[in-house]
Amino acid sequence: MASEAVILSVPGPHGVRQMRVSSPTRVLWPDSGITKLDLARYMVEVGAAFVGANGDRPISLQRFAEGIDGEQFFSKNPPKGAPDFVRAVPVVYPSGRSHPQLVIDEPAAAVWAVQMNTIVFHPWPSRAENTDNPDQLRIDLDPQPGTDFDDAIPAAIELRAVLAEVGLDAFVKTSGNRGLHVFAPIEPTREFLDVRHAVIAAARELERRMPREVTTAWWKEERGARIFIDFNQANRDRTMAGAYSPRAIAHAPVSCPIEWSELETVDPRLLTVLTVPARLASTGDPWQRMGEKPGTIDQLCGWWERDLANGLGELPFPPDFPKMPGEPPRVQPSRAKHPEQPSS
Repeated sequence: MASEAVILSVPGPHGVRQMRVSSPTRVLWPDSGITKLDLARYMVEVGAAFVGANGDRPISLQRFAEGIDGEQFFSKNPPKGAPDFVRAVPVVYPSGRSHPQLVIDEPAAAVWAVQMNTIVFHPWPSRAENTDNPDQLRIDLDPQPGTDFDDAIPAAIELRAVLAEVGLDAFVKTSGNRGLHVFAPIEPTREFLDVRHAVIAAARELERRMPREVTTAWWKEERGARIFIDFNQANRDRTMAGAYSPRAIAHAPVSCPIEWSELETVDPRLLTVLTVPARLASTGDPWQRMGEKPGTIDQLCGWWERDLANGLGELPFPPDFPKMPGEPPRVQPSRAKHPEQPSS
């Protein structure tokens, strides 16, 4: 028999809301024994920082009906029965289709998402009132086989320097897995393709400075034991786990904002659903002031044009995107057909 529901009091900008959590003893992370109620309480404890980082943005919910080892699916539009304070905004997907997408505006909405079996939250880099123009430049530093979190650290530090050179103030968080996410607030004046090109320009500059350590190679067979700079996370409808979002990994890690001064000593395995609330209460939110000084991507776009003139063109898009202008063939190099070589 399922356990009785629990009612949580969730403070927010419109007062305290009473939020129902059914099946509170359902275990979501078997290795850690963390339950649905534990996750709901986590969202209450980190609620203000979570909404500060992920609120007022289209968001996708990664839902697990039976915990992290069960089936999962993504919700983008509000399901039936959503509270009246949970809103949606229309967004345009790469196909050109438009559809309403969820927006979280207060901690109670995040607790409601947990009630709907959400574990991972994936916010867009644009605001609800201007979904076509990102206000964040995001770069995912993804360790490849043979590398780990420690290898991503010097790449993140050098990337920060690259962004500073073009007037951007970088912020960093753990991915919740093995990598790092570097964000920079930008003025929402350019659309997604421009931001993608800005990310590629920054990635190529980082690759020039650290050719043995990082790569922009889209095909895994070409990456080697290097940190992949995942430029395709900058595309429309491409998201990564939000700040303070849990991850569906055995020890219940969190994608956690950190100070740059912590980067070389932090252990991301210790940043979990069980530990992050106390950390946040004692140290504060490293991303609290992120949006105060947005920069522009004008100089990065200039770098893109410079590289384009020097023969460095477009890079592959995700496979579900329509074929894009200037894009190279979507076939891995080892399977590409090459002209027959003349016999000697």
